[in-house]
Amino acid sequence: MSEPAAKLRKLTLEDLHAAAARLKNWGRWGEADQIGTLNHTTPEDIVAAARLVRKGQVFSLAVPFDEKGPQGAKSDYGAIGRFNPIHVMLRAGTDAWAGALDHRKIRGADDIIIMPTQCGTQWDGLGHIFYGDRMWNGRDCRTVTSFGAQECGIEQTRAKMVGRGVLLDIPRLLGRDWLDDGFGITNDLLDRAVAATGVAVGRGDFLLVRTGHLEAKRAAGSWDGYSGGDAPGLAFETLDWLHAHEVAAIATDTWGVEVRPNQTTDAAQPWHWIAIPIIGLSVGEIFDLADLARDCAEDGCCEFMFVAPALPITGAVGSPVNPLAIK
Repeated sequence: MSEPAAKLRKLTLEDLHAAAARLKNWGRWGEADQIGTLNHTTPEDIVAAARLVRKGQVFSLAVPFDEKGPQGAKSDYGAIGRFNPIHVMLRAGTDAWAGALDHRKIRGADDIIIMPTQCGTQWDGLGHIFYGDRMWNGRDCRTVTSFGAQECGIEQTRAKMVGRGVLLDIPRLLGRDWLDDGFGITNDLLDRAVAATGVAVGRGDFLLVRTGHLEAKRAAGSWDGYSGGDAPGLAFETLDWLHAHEVAAIATDTWGVEVRPNQTTDAAQPWHWIAIPIIGLSVGEIFDLADLARDCAEDGCCEFMFVAPALPITGAVGSPVNPLAIK
């Protein structure tokens, strides 16, 4: 019989404010800093991560960017306007066959894609969430204008998101295929998962946490509820754990990383309130961890080189990404 979920404490706004005061990293890397916890990863860490490559096997952790993505189903969060990618051909092979493009003296194809930056596998940038009127490092939220983020745009991370990755497979730890909706991953579970891998999680690591939620939706044959609905995820208390372990970034296979329903009705996504603007933590969402998890279970190795730079879209508050785990 699988282990039941721990009962999570209900939060108040006072809990959020206390966490903000306790975990605030503003000024830690200087007043001008725009990348937050990505500062934890050093060049030496990247060299060490490269030494983890032994099999030459590469795992893409991205879901396909197409019309069948997670935004195309019934969702509690559709009001913010996210939709699946729209792929349109500017010129195609049929045009070439018909001779319509011969005046250019070359035959080929071109296309465009229209999509929200956070419709699929993606990074949340540090301009994505505000704490009151403030964003990362105490900046005024009004620096994110209709022209984009004037500071803390995702382009600031274009040479980052490279280092040692560590996978914590919570369902496997508990003898499940996936976690139930509303299952909160606690600090105790993170500690137990770390112990099970035999690999310590520490400064500069890129932590990937599998819940199996994406696989559960695929097994059901429907994305309904995935975007903004109930989901397993990190409990609010894990903010202290992540801050203490000084991870560079965290990513999961869910739409919003934290457990849903949230631990409070006074704030939507309370974990995000602290993680992004207060700690300066880069957050990855909708990562497909299934194949990587199977391989880690087979070879007993849960650490790997992780390469997942954001697209340098100037002023963007998020970015699509094709994360790679290299073993």
